[in-house]
Amino acid sequence: MWWSNKIVRVLRCRNEQRSGTLGSLLTAIGAVGGLVGEIKVIRVGRETMVRDVMVFADDFSHLNIILEAIHHTPGVKLLEVRDEVLEMHRGGKIAVRSRYSVKTPTDLRKVYTPGVAEVSLRIKENPEEARLYTAIPHLVAIVTDGTAVLGLGDIGPLAAMPVMEGKATLMETLVGLSGMPILLNTHNVDEIVDTVARIALTFGAIQLEDISAPRCFEIEERLIEQLDMPVIHDDQHGTAVVVAAALLNAIRLAKMDIESATIGQIGLGAAGYSIAKMLKNLSGRPVLGADLSADALRRHEEAGGIPSTLEEIMAKADIVVATTGVPGLIKPEMIRAGQVMLALSNPAPEIEPELAMEAGASFAADGKSVNNVLGFPGILRGAIDANVPYVSENMYLVAAKTIASLTQTGELVPNPLNREVHWKVARAVAQAALDEGLARADLSGYFDNL
Repeated sequence: MWWSNKIVRVLRCRNEQRSGTLGSLLTAIGAVGGLVGEIKVIRVGRETMVRDVMVFADDFSHLNIILEAIHHTPGVKLLEVRDEVLEMHRGGKIAVRSRYSVKTPTDLRKVYTPGVAEVSLRIKENPEEARLYTAIPHLVAIVTDGTAVLGLGDIGPLAAMPVMEGKATLMETLVGLSGMPILLNTHNVDEIVDTVARIALTFGAIQLEDISAPRCFEIEERLIEQLDMPVIHDDQHGTAVVVAAALLNAIRLAKMDIESATIGQIGLGAAGYSIAKMLKNLSGRPVLGADLSADALRRHEEAGGIPSTLEEIMAKADIVVATTGVPGLIKPEMIRAGQVMLALSNPAPEIEPELAMEAGASFAADGKSVNNVLGFPGILRGAIDANVPYVSENMYLVAAKTIASLTQTGELVPNPLNREVHWKVARAVAQAALDEGLARADLSGYFDNL
């Protein structure tokens, strides 16, 4: 998405009602490198017309240049500059609301006292009925300490809240799950594990989010061991699933066989480590892995990978995936003819796809083409609906293959806002759980309803 790293503002302009005024405004914006999006008519008068014009700028300095150009455009008056992103976040993006209206004493007796007592006693006698008579199966804890927020780094839990709200919004919109952000004001592994374990009874699943490596590995492992429910670290598994799906489509376009290809993973942080593990499972072959951290290389080797270097990977690998966060790390002269190159760091990749293709790559893409929102909603929905004790490697692999299979011609992965894709991923994950004997829910009729 070309606009993903740009500043977006809506400019409310009053134009004189004469021929060419709007054209002059758009020309002025374009002459200084601004890009124009949606134009909406707000008010039409006898002598003037008010419009909202969406403008994309490279940075704040560039935005000021655009505004100055508009000020000098004859017949145009700039009335207001609006940041619609801030407006959307005002008051938060999520809320907890009742599914039922309570307007009469009869309603009150049903949803609260005395009727609720009967439901509570049923659950006391049969705890498994909490899945039928409470919201627990639809609630997902989105847990963060704010130490590894994508593109922002360690900004702390409070500043991470808008990101967690965004995750919750996507869960509800795409698969009907209710995400509840949990902000933890601690970096201590024991405290995080203990806190999450103590509140887990409230939720149907735990999604760990934006927790820095290497702590994230231990936190996830310990919670999986302690809790009888799906626990996923989205930065690891959600990203790995979508990257694997993208790679399956990339090698198809490049006419390459993954089972005979040499794969290299550059960067073995939370995402890179899990990507390497998934690609090993996908190809059946060990993955070359490079990282500056000796601990990361050791972890990669223990997972069945081969420790390597950047230079060795670029010289040997047919498929290269990079998640280092270092812009321009891979030089065009390092690219070998026919390589598949996924440089996924945002906002700037290790090598621009155009440069990689010019240098001889058979296929190249960056992180703007691979959005992990394609993964976690469907994975969580399927795992929760199947009531699994944990999410298996095969369930992740099935999710990746399903996403790849649903990609339209000419695309690397499906549109992340296509709800049908997420529900098909959920169905595939639930079916995989059933096939593995992990599903504890009665799924009769489940697949007919998706």
